Amino acid sequence: MIEFPQHFLWGTATSAYQIEGSPLADGAGASIWHRFTHTPNLVRDGATGDVACDHYRRFLDDVALMRSFGTNAYRFSTSWSRVMPLGRNAVNPAGLDFYDRLVDALLANGIEPMVTLYHWDLPAALDDLGGWLNPEIAKWFAEYAAVVFRRLDGRVKMWATLNEPWVVTDGGYLHGALAPGHRNRFEAPIATHHLLRAHAEAVKTYRAEGRHRIGIVVNLEPKYPASHNPTDRASALRADAYMNRQYLDPIFLGRYPEELGQMFGEAWPQWPADDFALIQQPIDFLGVNYYTRSVTRFDPHAWLLQASPVPQKRATYTETGWEVFAPALTDTLVWVKGRYGNPPIYVTENGAAFFDPPVVEGNRVADPLRVDYLRKHIKAVHAAIEHGVDVRGYFVWSLLDNFEWRLGYSKRFGIVHVDFDTQKRTPKDSALFYAEVIASKGHVLNNPPAPL
Repeated sequence: MIEFPQHFLWGTATSAYQIEGSPLADGAGASIWHRFTHTPNLVRDGATGDVACDHYRRFLDDVALMRSFGTNAYRFSTSWSRVMPLGRNAVNPAGLDFYDRLVDALLANGIEPMVTLYHWDLPAALDDLGGWLNPEIAKWFAEYAAVVFRRLDGRVKMWATLNEPWVVTDGGYLHGALAPGHRNRFEAPIATHHLLRAHAEAVKTYRAEGRHRIGIVVNLEPKYPASHNPTDRASALRADAYMNRQYLDPIFLGRYPEELGQMFGEAWPQWPADDFALIQQPIDFLGVNYYTRSVTRFDPHAWLLQASPVPQKRATYTETGWEVFAPALTDTLVWVKGRYGNPPIYVTENGAAFFDPPVVEGNRVADPLRVDYLRKHIKAVHAAIEHGVDVRGYFVWSLLDNFEWRLGYSKRFGIVHVDFDTQKRTPKDSALFYAEVIASKGHVLNNPPAPL
């Protein structure tokens, strides 16, 4: 029988640039994503986050939606450039006031806020100074973190420093697909290291300023070898080191995986030992974002990793090309327990983009594939708990259909449909299913699933 703990957190998740809109309103500064989206030919259909879901003006309606589903937690990010338009020194009171109002509304509705300080939207003014390549950014980030801590800590009791630093580095500095759009093998390891230093400085700042809990959010994608061939097994280990261990090993073990130096070669720097002592600041929890797995084979022509994913026959794939494979979520959580000493874990993002039909009469959006995805993955979380993993909460990505970075508005992850022309919100069947899971503490998962 599936039953989740009494105090388990059931939430939804979003990020500032993807839903807020009004990026330059009320004294806010531009971010690298504002700059990136306003550069021609970088984002599908020329889309921007200028309006997005208009959450900046409609947040009370969105909080009411969360309450209607019975969620007791909400993970969102603060926009660095909304709070500090130039990224340092001067604070924008109106920006802080917005997050004040949002937190108050959440608490008034019985919803626990989890705040992520950085979800990819670096102030453009700091990017002009080198961004994540400038070693001073660790101090800039700590200064920004202190401003937000002083305003919200106490009402906010769960903090995350960074969201998916691997994506920041891989997409923003190595492959150029995401802001700031760099393609440089030498820059990527530098950005990685300064992200970790910034995380650590923010944790140190929180120990001085805050009174509750702080952690970091990483995206994990388990790498299974395509065969027992030693070359395939080695390729899976390289891919695992690059995506999964690159950020967790320094935080928990005080070192980078040795495979990274081999892969990057002359582009891999030697960092001072004092940096690792800093990076190992103890954290109170780990946020894990999980979407898919990768079955990996040796590919001598694949740059950097010499590894390529192998498409799986008879598998379901999402609209972003990700295989639906829920058992890998259990595997991932059990792996974290075994390698890093069973830290408290929140599944801070889990969800899928599927084709959603138009809203039909009666305000219903049937999304059976997403319902099936959530059912399987929430059961996988429970399986991890049965394996002794200290999982304390689950957050669906995402509350709303939103701006999906370089894909614009072409992919819908929300459990709430958003008409981007009218901003009308319509709960999908997946939202109604999630509400049943929450109300029953997971008991509904014991029932046979409805046919797709």
